Formats: sequence, C-alpha cells, structure tokens
Amino acid sequence: MALTEDDVRGIAEYATIALNESELAEMTTYLNDAVEMLEPILQYAAEDVEPTFHPIGDLSNVMRSDAVDADRALATEDALANAGAARDGQFRVPSILGGGDR
Repeated sequence: MALTEDDVRGIAEYATIALNESELAEMTTYLNDAVEMLEPILQYAAEDVEPTFHPIGDLSNVMRSDAVDADRALATEDALANAGAARDGQFRVPSILGGGDR
C-alpha cells in the first residue's frame, strides 16, 4: 500500500512538521521506500500466532511493603543537617507556584 502525498501531508501536520511542496514529494518517496523495505517481514506473519505486546509476557509490578527500615533509616536531624533552610522537620525550598518566597 503506497502512501499518497495527502497521507504524508496528514502525518506531517500531526507531527507539526512544515513541509513545502518539494519536501512533501521527497518525503513521500522516502516513506514509500521505507515501507517497501519492510514488505519481506509480512511473509512471516502468522495468523494463528497471538500478538506479543511485551517481550517478557505477563509482567506485573513487584512492590515491597511501605514500612520504615529502622536499620537503614536516616534520622530527621541528620537529613536536615546540611539543608539550606528547614522548618518543622522539613526542607524549605523556594515556591515554584508563586504565592510566597519560601
């Protein structure tokens, strides 16, 4: 299935790429050549094979419990020791949303 200049124009608009008429013609030829190079892959398409959406298969997240590890935990005082500014056991940082200096 060959791409038309209208197809390529639509792709370029979707990708917000400005193409003049000569670039459009050149890109149409380039994309059609690229699609043609992929044609041999179609001979391996097997209709009885289910598509693979992830190379590992049935992947799921493994989450650890959200508990404090007392052996590795850093004391609040130690964590704030080198802070530029701290208040009430928390780091003070400049506001990025406005409404105050810190």
